[in-house]
Amino acid sequence: MHEKNRIIEIFDTTLRDGEQTPGISFTAEQKRTIARQLDALGVDIIEAGTPITSKEEKEVVQLICDEGLSAKICGLARILTQDIDACVDCGVDMIHIFVPSSAIQREHTTKMSEAQVKEQAYKMTRYVKERGFMCMFSAMDATRTRLEFLIDLYKTAEEAGADILNVPDTVGVSEPFAMYELVGEIYRAVKVPISIHCHNDFGLAVANSLAAVKAGASEVQVSVNGIGERAGNADLVETVMSLNSIYGLKTNIKTERLFEMAKLIERLTGIPIPVTKPVVGENAFSHESGIHTHGVMVRSDTFEPGIMTPEMVGHRRRIVLGKHTGKHSVAKKLSEIGMSPSKEELEEILERIKELGASGKRVTDDDLFSIAEVVMGEIARHERIVELKELSVMTGNNLIPTASLKAVVRGKECTSAQMGLGPVDAALKAIQQVIGGEIDGDIELKDFRIEAITGGSDALAEVIVGVKKGDRMVTARGVREDIVMASVEAFINAVNRLMQR
Repeated sequence: MHEKNRIIEIFDTTLRDGEQTPGISFTAEQKRTIARQLDALGVDIIEAGTPITSKEEKEVVQLICDEGLSAKICGLARILTQDIDACVDCGVDMIHIFVPSSAIQREHTTKMSEAQVKEQAYKMTRYVKERGFMCMFSAMDATRTRLEFLIDLYKTAEEAGADILNVPDTVGVSEPFAMYELVGEIYRAVKVPISIHCHNDFGLAVANSLAAVKAGASEVQVSVNGIGERAGNADLVETVMSLNSIYGLKTNIKTERLFEMAKLIERLTGIPIPVTKPVVGENAFSHESGIHTHGVMVRSDTFEPGIMTPEMVGHRRRIVLGKHTGKHSVAKKLSEIGMSPSKEELEEILERIKELGASGKRVTDDDLFSIAEVVMGEIARHERIVELKELSVMTGNNLIPTASLKAVVRGKECTSAQMGLGPVDAALKAIQQVIGGEIDGDIELKDFRIEAITGGSDALAEVIVGVKKGDRMVTARGVREDIVMASVEAFINAVNRLMQR
């Protein structure tokens, strides 16, 4: 491992390689939003796109360059003058030029010999430098390129003035030990910094990137949530947190903003973050097993990495109920609403929770509190803070979905009418408005899931929501044939639980 106190640069390619994810296309405004958020995150270089691709792509790259961001803006170009000129016109800080270097790509795509590749690489690197721009040179498909030629090619680019040399594992076929050896060979042969760009075809993109850093690379190319061609690129979040927490290396990333960055890309791409995804997945800091939940309640690093906490990445810790739940987590959740079951009552509550979880049903806080009320003889429900009286929703081809409702909040009758992206969105906005006017502090909808319990068009819908106020969060469900009513019912149930003392 090279010196520990060095800073590893983060080169983000979400807007370029990330947008090459099949089915993904960002609008100009979405690209600007992503660029601003990446800049706020502390990314060193943003690869904004390939300006030669289209008039629209060029305009967007120009807009991002005009944002006045702290990050350097990079444009991608083939080793062709027209590609490089398009980047120059945009006013980027860096031009990233690439040429296929492996035999299979040269023979079947560019029809260029090794000598021709070297000659063109030298000429186009000089072309970039003569125009006063930083130049990154990539030998595309480096990991399948003959080693002697690859090193000769990188030396040629270095002689021409390249500021940084990028090693792409273009088709994701390398593995960490091979990557360490390859980057080590290049590192010993050249004097300019080395960057690494890994694809995830075998799930090794992050591991390969870390191996490259260990061998001497000083920059990693990543994308948010690992989006990109085929199986994607090395994931920004996983790479950064591994560098920081495991390798003890520094980056300029504000790690507390990682979770919100991941959620932004999830929303804009429509690609959901898997619940088990490291660092930013819903289950990354969630615990169900009794011994785990007891451990983290006493000391979090008993069953969490310790060198990485939810607070470090802007996430949160959750205690989840299910068939593996232990009595300590049940007791803690009940204590939050002022319920103190006896030892015998706690055992009975725990047994019923385990039975519910074993049936395959997701156990919510609402289930727990209802079971506890029954077991403890408190069958009469707590005072309801919010009670729905009327709800109507209008929607159609030429109508903006609008919801009107009447509810009683702490004994006061309130009405609201709100528009939304759909009928459920409009209804939830309406109930949030009436609640917000009568309850101190913001109540946020943090989780929303819909499941069809029965088949057919008249399926019974189960809606599960997570609602948060301050540092407290509860989950609740609503079950109706009408999905809008189920959503509102679940939200109101959660709010009532959240506000109980």
